[in-house]
Amino acid sequence: MEPPVVGVDERPPLAIFAPLSLQHLLAMFGATVLVPVLLGVDPSTVLLFNGIGTLIFLVVCQWKVPAYLGSSFAFLPPALIIIPLYGYGAALGGFIASGILFILLAGVIKKTGIGWVKTVFPDAAMGAIVAVIGLELAPTAAAMAGLTTGPVDLTNLGIVLLTLGVMITGMTACRGFLRLIPILLGLVTGYVVSVLLGRAVFDPILSAPWFSLPTIYTPVLSVPAIILIIPASLVVFVELISHLKVTGTIVGRDLMADPGIERTLLGKGISTVLSGMFGSTPNTTYAENIGVLAITRVYSTAVLAGAAVIAIAISFCGKIPAAIQSVPGPVMGTVSLLLFGVITASGIRMLIDAKTDLSLPRNLLLVSLILVIGVSGASVDIGLVQLKGMALSTVVAVVLGVFFYGIDWWGGRRVES
Repeated sequence: MEPPVVGVDERPPLAIFAPLSLQHLLAMFGATVLVPVLLGVDPSTVLLFNGIGTLIFLVVCQWKVPAYLGSSFAFLPPALIIIPLYGYGAALGGFIASGILFILLAGVIKKTGIGWVKTVFPDAAMGAIVAVIGLELAPTAAAMAGLTTGPVDLTNLGIVLLTLGVMITGMTACRGFLRLIPILLGLVTGYVVSVLLGRAVFDPILSAPWFSLPTIYTPVLSVPAIILIIPASLVVFVELISHLKVTGTIVGRDLMADPGIERTLLGKGISTVLSGMFGSTPNTTYAENIGVLAITRVYSTAVLAGAAVIAIAISFCGKIPAAIQSVPGPVMGTVSLLLFGVITASGIRMLIDAKTDLSLPRNLLLVSLILVIGVSGASVDIGLVQLKGMALSTVVAVVLGVFFYGIDWWGGRRVES
C-alpha cells in the first residue's frame, strides 16, 4: 500500500487546503443536491445540514474517520411514496425516527458487537437490496428525461445524449480532477446547451438574491411514514459498515475497532436527527468521497471539515439553489438515470465482492425474491401503510435471512453463504 500524501491526523499546507476541500465537495455535489431536487425541497437546506452533519460526525468519531456525509438515496423510494400521501413533514418525522434508530443501534453494538448483522442481513440480501434501490428509481428518472412520456422530442433527445456523452467521457477519458466531477460536467454542459436551444432560462437565477436563508421545514409525527422509512434505515446501516471497512483499508487503519462502528453510527444518528428536525434529508457516507481518498491519498479529516464549511457557506447564497432548481428535466433526468444505474451496479458488485454462491438454492432464492418483489410493483397494505419496492423487499430480506441463515436446519452443521 502506498504511503499517504497527507495522513488522517495531518493538515496540508494552507495554499492547497481550500482546493483539496473544494474537490471533496464537488465530487459529491451533483448527487447530494439531486436528492432534494427529486423531493421538491430547497437544496440549500440540505447543503447546510450536510455540512453541519459532517462536522458532527468528525467530532463524534474523534477526527479518525475521513468521510463526508451527503444526502442518502436509500430514503428516496419511501419518501416519494410518503410525500404525496402525507406531506414532506411526515417524511421528516420518519427521518428523525431513522436517526434515533441509528443511535439505538450504536448502543446495542457497543454491548453486543456486530456478529448478529450477518444473520439479519446476509451478503446475498444486501447486494440485492442495493440493486433494487436503483432499479426502483430508474423509471422516475426516465420520465424526468422525457423518455417515457409520449412521442420522442428530438431536441430533448439530443440534450439527453449530449449530457450522457459528456458524463461518460468524464468518467472514462478525462484525467486528474476532471475525472472526479463527471456529474458536474454533464450538468453544466447540458444546462448551457439547453439555454442555447431555448429549453432553459437564466431568469430564476438572475432574480434570486445573492444572500438568502435556507428554508426550514417542520417535521410531523406520522406512524405510517415511520414504518415506511425504517427499512431504508437498515439498508443504510449495512452500507455504513461496508464504507467503514473500505475506508479503513484505504487509510491503513482498523476503523471498525478505532473509533469503532458504534461511534460512526452515533455520529450519523445525531446528524440525521438534527437534519430531520430542521427540514433536511438523512445523511450518509459517500462512495464518491471514498474514491477521492483512494485517488489522491490525501486522508486528512481537516480537509473534509473544510469541505463541510464550504457547503455551509454556499447554502446561504440564493443564486446557487436557484441555478440547481432551474436545470431542465432532460438534463437532470439523464444524470439521475446514470446515478441510479451506478447504484444498481454497486449492488451487483457487492454480490461479486462477497463471492455470493448463487448455485446454493437459498442464496439464489433470496436474491431472486428480493429483486422480483422490489421491481414488480407488488405491494402489501397494512392499515394505512403500504409496503412496496425497496421497503417491501427489505422486510422480505430480513424474514428470509433469519429463516435461511439464523435457524439451524442442518443439525449444527455450518453451511456457507
